[in-house]
Amino acid sequence: MHPILFEIGRFPVYTYGVLLAAAYLLGLQFALTRARTRGLDPTRVMDLGIWIIISALAGAKLLLLVVDYDTFRRSPAELLTLLRSGGVFYGGLIAAVVVALWYLRRHRMPVWTVTDIFAPGIALGHVVGRMGCLFAGCCFGRPASVPWAITFHNEYAAANVGTPLNVPLHPTQLYEAAAELLILLFLLATERKGRPYPGRTFWAYMLFYGISRFIIEFYRGDTRGTVGLFSTSQFVSLLLVPLAIVMLFALGRRTDPAPRTDARRARAA
Repeated sequence: MHPILFEIGRFPVYTYGVLLAAAYLLGLQFALTRARTRGLDPTRVMDLGIWIIISALAGAKLLLLVVDYDTFRRSPAELLTLLRSGGVFYGGLIAAVVVALWYLRRHRMPVWTVTDIFAPGIALGHVVGRMGCLFAGCCFGRPASVPWAITFHNEYAAANVGTPLNVPLHPTQLYEAAAELLILLFLLATERKGRPYPGRTFWAYMLFYGISRFIIEFYRGDTRGTVGLFSTSQFVSLLLVPLAIVMLFALGRRTDPAPRTDARRARAA
């Protein structure tokens, strides 16, 4: 565990920040590569990717502000932690999807084709991002006696994000990174199988991520907001999973233009 990767003079460079930046750039580059193979305008896709990164960062921090509102209300100085915190992934995902849909409609790009292009990139970026969480000590798990439990010792992490020290914990950061990697491999292996249709890859990602996140939340030990009996992320998963199933069913029944037609329309736009 190394919350601080190195220092430049008196200024620390945080491992989480470096890996978060790498996650966004790697995911965007993967999406650009996939866009080129499908005949989409890479410039438009790059612009969309930048909008997604900005909105994801803002949305993640905004949802963190909402779920930890009482903490920030009692101690306004804690608002400064938003500057170095990645926030709540679901907040970033929701904000990014809303902004992306607006951008795609505005530029008359094929919505579900483009979201299919980005979905594996989101999963790939999330794998890298969760490794950043592991190095920072955030998003930690409950105390555990399993053989693969991890123990943190860095006092900076305890002071910065409240990581319990010298206590074996569930490595929930690795649980989620592994789940995202499996989802990524599944999406890539199956997106051309059966009867592919626009939107299938994106909504399959939403479905499997929602399920995996709901389960992993039971093992989380950090303080998070709640909605009734569930954590905020579990509550969002409860809404997302049925929505994904409905969208997969609806899009699968809809008659869509062939991918080449979609690509021609995207280039014309």
